[in-house]
Amino acid sequence: MELRMEGLTKDFKDFRAVDHVSCVMGRGVYGLLGVNGAGKTTLMRMICTLLKPTDGKVTWDGKDIFKMDASYREILGYLPQDFGYYPDLTVQDYMMYISSIKGLRPLTAKKRTEVLLERVGLRKLKKRKMRNLSGGMKRRAGIAQAMLNDPKILILDEPTAGLDPNERIRFRNLISELSEDRLVLLSTHIVSDVEFIAGEILLMQEGKFFLTGTADEIISGMDQAVWRCTVPRKAVDSYLGRYLVSNVKTVPGGAELRILADRPPAEGAAIEEATLEDAFLLYFGEKAGVDHDGKI
Repeated sequence: MELRMEGLTKDFKDFRAVDHVSCVMGRGVYGLLGVNGAGKTTLMRMICTLLKPTDGKVTWDGKDIFKMDASYREILGYLPQDFGYYPDLTVQDYMMYISSIKGLRPLTAKKRTEVLLERVGLRKLKKRKMRNLSGGMKRRAGIAQAMLNDPKILILDEPTAGLDPNERIRFRNLISELSEDRLVLLSTHIVSDVEFIAGEILLMQEGKFFLTGTADEIISGMDQAVWRCTVPRKAVDSYLGRYLVSNVKTVPGGAELRILADRPPAEGAAIEEATLEDAFLLYFGEKAGVDHDGKI
């Protein structure tokens, strides 16, 4: 089980979205982490054969995925960030419809639908119309449809976007379960989505992988320490302008700051244990889980 990318590149006119990416993946969860616009979706669309690369190639067990054609899509499951559905279909009818597109026999499709809806917690809602599902329920239906053909490769693009914290936790647990015997590539800009379930994390910026490894390896490679200190409230803006600040908490007598710096940023500053969110701030220059419009 090997998905290999070699010099994978995608240009759009005068813009290079993916820039000579090379990587080898096997069984397990891979977290593709980066801010919006880093090239994550373009990379995933090439892996799903929805976009042809400008240069380079992707192979599955040594075979070019574009030459494999239908045989590759039979082992592929894909959940795009915005997946389409007919709002008046019930959840069950939606699953059966997707099954027919994937070429599953009706009896097999019915059995798989029952099993998957149970697994994602939608069995009791199978007669509810898609338009009446909450955002989290729709994402669960999306995961279920991606799993209909029992894929060896599962590609998930921002699967928890817009979900509340409880739904994100449920989703992470589900993804972890699904990764036991397949390759799962999960794209996100929310660190907590991958910190505890991804065996390997790929940091992507401006179309390139600039750092890969386990969460511990990425954290240990940071060249700045994490400090906790309390400062007067009127000084907060000054610290925000001078340092990378991952958290501000109002406390009696001032504000408690979590700061990345190579030396103590204030008198009495104490060293804190670094997290992957701290690494995200260091490498990307913004807080993890924050969209460009400022929403968390």
